[in-house]
Formats: sequence, C-alpha cells, structure tokens
Amino acid sequence: MTQEPISIAIIDDHDMFRAGVKASLAPWVNVIAEAGDVDSAVAVLHQNPPSVVLLDVHMPGGAGGGGAEVLTKCQDIAGQTRFLALSVSDAAEDVVAVIRAGARGYVTKNISGEQLSDAIKRVDSGDAVFSPRLAGFVLDAFGAQSAPATHDDELDRLSAREQEVMRLIARGYTYREVASELFISIKTVETHVSAVLRKLQLSSRHELTKWAADRRLL
Repeated sequence: MTQEPISIAIIDDHDMFRAGVKASLAPWVNVIAEAGDVDSAVAVLHQNPPSVVLLDVHMPGGAGGGGAEVLTKCQDIAGQTRFLALSVSDAAEDVVAVIRAGARGYVTKNISGEQLSDAIKRVDSGDAVFSPRLAGFVLDAFGAQSAPATHDDELDRLSAREQEVMRLIARGYTYREVASELFISIKTVETHVSAVLRKLQLSSRHELTKWAADRRLL
C-alpha cells in the first residue's frame, strides 16, 4: 500500500540540521515550511499549517519560551496540526514542558531518518510518540494524581512475553528497539503487539500507553 504524503514543517534554529532532516526523511514526507526562531515559526505555521510540525525545544525569539512558546501561540491551529518535539535534550523538564503545551510526542536527535519518518506517520495518525525512556517523564508528571487501579484479570490475559513487549511498546520503544531489547525478531514483536491489542481490545499504541499508565505498569 502506498503511503499518502504527509505535509510537515521543520522548526529548528540550525540550517544544517534542517537540511539533514529533509535529506533523511522518507519520500512521502513533504516539507512545506521551515523556520529558525519562535516568531517566524508562529508566522509560517499560521500561513500554511502542515499536518505535522517537527519542533525544537530550545530556539531564539519570542519571549524566550522556545518550542513551548510556539505551541502556546499556535493553539488555534491545533485541530489540524500535530506537533512532535525533536530535540537534542532528554531532560525531564524539557519533555514535560512541551507536552504540557500540547506536543503529541518527543523524540531525540539521535533518531534515524527511518525512525523519524515512522514517528511522523504515527503522530499524524493520532498516536503519542516518545523516544525510549522519555515516556516515563510524562507518566510521572501527568499520572501522579491518578488513583492506582488493579486489573489483574486483564493483565492475566497476556503471556509473560506479551507483558514484556506491552511495557516496552507503551514506553515508546520502536519494534526494532523491542526486538533488540528482548533478543527476538521484529516479526515476533509485531505478532506479540497484535495479540496484546486484540486481547486488551485496544486499537493503537496510544491507547496501550494510556491503558498501561492507568494501571501503573510502566
């Protein structure tokens, strides 16, 4: 099946980095806008809103709020545009700040072009996407007030291996990273994920992350 084109904007204050990202993305990712500071980013995103915005966390301009400030000033286009933070920083405060402001995910700049293209596709479809280990920051920040719930009957539907795969997928690991972590093939990971979603009656990774977070399983 041919992937439908996805329009994106790259917001980052380094010209060479933006050029490198463009060169590494899949051919169905259509870069329609770029900007290197807060003010120009807000202007260009309102002029021609893309489907997905790759947004750096730290950048000049505006009131000094960086990526979070761009998100705040673009709330009016949030219905048609989703934001994916792409940053060299893996600091908890940076992750939480942009997610609170409205980003749908956060990946670090050591991601490959293939992985970034997949993250763009997943964010465009409504999933929340995080580099491995970053999801825990978000769960700590947003799940602290949720009352613990026990659903052993649901968890017991999963085999031990399926539970391992479920936790890693819910934390934001890619299929390739899960395969490497558990020393199994990517095809086997895909099979386990399909079984987990079917047994738990869930339809996406985003729903799985929420399901696991609600039950303190991450």
